[in-house]
Amino acid sequence: MATMTILTTIVAMLPVLAVFVLLVALRLPAVRAMPLSFAATAATAMLVWKVDFVRVVAASIEGVAVGLSILWIIFGAVLLLNTLRSSGAMDCIRHGFSIVTPDRRAQVIIIAWLFGGFVEGAAGFGTPAALAAPLLVAIGFPPLAAVVMPLIANSSPVSFGAVGTPILIGIGQGLQVGGQVAPQVEATLGGTLLPAFLETTTATAITMDLAIGSFVPLLLVAMLTRFFGADRSWREGLAVWRFAIFAGLSFMVPALLMALALGPEFPAIFGGLAGLAVVVPAARHGLFLPAEPWDFAQAADDPPARDGFRIGLRRAWLPYLLVGVLLVLSRLDALPLRGWLSGLELAWRDILGTGIDASVTPLFLPGTLFVVTVLATFYLHRMSAEMIRGALTRSVGMLAGSAIALCTSVPMVRVFINSDVNGAGLDSMPLELAALMSQATGGAWPLVAPLVGALGSFISGSATFSNLMFSLFQFSVADQVGVAPQLVLAGQILGANAGNMICVVNVVAAASVVRLLGHEGSILRYTLVPSLAYCSLAGAVAFTVSIFL
Repeated sequence: MATMTILTTIVAMLPVLAVFVLLVALRLPAVRAMPLSFAATAATAMLVWKVDFVRVVAASIEGVAVGLSILWIIFGAVLLLNTLRSSGAMDCIRHGFSIVTPDRRAQVIIIAWLFGGFVEGAAGFGTPAALAAPLLVAIGFPPLAAVVMPLIANSSPVSFGAVGTPILIGIGQGLQVGGQVAPQVEATLGGTLLPAFLETTTATAITMDLAIGSFVPLLLVAMLTRFFGADRSWREGLAVWRFAIFAGLSFMVPALLMALALGPEFPAIFGGLAGLAVVVPAARHGLFLPAEPWDFAQAADDPPARDGFRIGLRRAWLPYLLVGVLLVLSRLDALPLRGWLSGLELAWRDILGTGIDASVTPLFLPGTLFVVTVLATFYLHRMSAEMIRGALTRSVGMLAGSAIALCTSVPMVRVFINSDVNGAGLDSMPLELAALMSQATGGAWPLVAPLVGALGSFISGSATFSNLMFSLFQFSVADQVGVAPQLVLAGQILGANAGNMICVVNVVAAASVVRLLGHEGSILRYTLVPSLAYCSLAGAVAFTVSIFL
């Protein structure tokens, strides 16, 4: 293999640098920044990494396929929101939240942390923010706060997103080569089978995260009052510290017990449901909440009086309940629905002879389940043709900017990842960056391992992809420096969670559903520090544990 030079190091960092310079520093909208980033990444991949033009095109085609899949999820989420607005359900839901608690601090915990955690466990892949952000806007949150809060909250639940996919697929397949357990992994594990090792890694990750994730709701409310309140006060958020930590533990403890008992499939789903079952009644009775509720400087208009709603509260919430049920039922291997929905696959294998594949399972995507729910809502809420037409028109009109941003940002990522076949004698760009980091840290690797996981999520848009990219690398480094591999892989998992807060794909998707396209840089400026803090704490916990093991 060739040795990294200053030039190749800069090129390998280009996607990361381009995003921060164009989006955060220059504040360009994603519809302009991401095409520029894609063009720069593709050009330097060919000129410096010496990746064939045909391979760059094939990777870009794969990226467009993934981008369209995400766009379909966004459309489904936006259509559901606009349908509920047209039917009058959102006014009813707003009123319902005012009955549970008028305190915005408790509302953001319930929706972004607990409801979002449940949706992450069932569907993953950016769905929580796509659902939670418009719901927060609908009940009176400023659009920017409505995007930032779910992105930050969608951290700890990501370990077990989409019924355990980041661990079962991300770590499980990431430790394999050619469909078999990698030789170095098999040699280190000895007689331990890979499924048993994954269970150990799952238990390690959730145990470490108990000391971090339990405080995420407190971070949410502190940021909410500091950056979006009239007084710009940390104190107003920290005033509900008991409620926030109570809500954090209400998710994390059931998730921990589920992970220890059954593995990685159901912790986020069960943690979200258990948390909602405990925290919502607590909020209704004001448990751990100050007597004076907190609101924004300019409170949203009051919803109509209770007798002014077209539909009742239960019927208003029924579409969200239906979405949750469909997501869970369609993700369980034990039920036939998963096989039926994933049976239809649109695939282009070996694109242009490069070995790169692009595939989409349209019926299995959460967007399809959102659309099915919308169709059911037309009947359940007895909507007129005019209501339906209005919801559809508004939803289609919101997609143009999202399509440009996603169908250039995801291809940029796929070119970055598929740069492993090149004429420069180098590994793929992300692996070369990770190797450079490992050489600089040596025995302190557990402290740095989460940063690699965060890098993977940031550039790929998915914790699962991050784990797929870096699991074998992390395992190998752990073996070389004499650290327990499950500990380093747990750091990788938690780092991937942190990267989920700032990955461009999630930011663009969340901004799209509340009409904030063009403000992606502002969103990243709010989520970057929490992401780094989460990542740093994960590294500190992993390093501390490694000292005593």
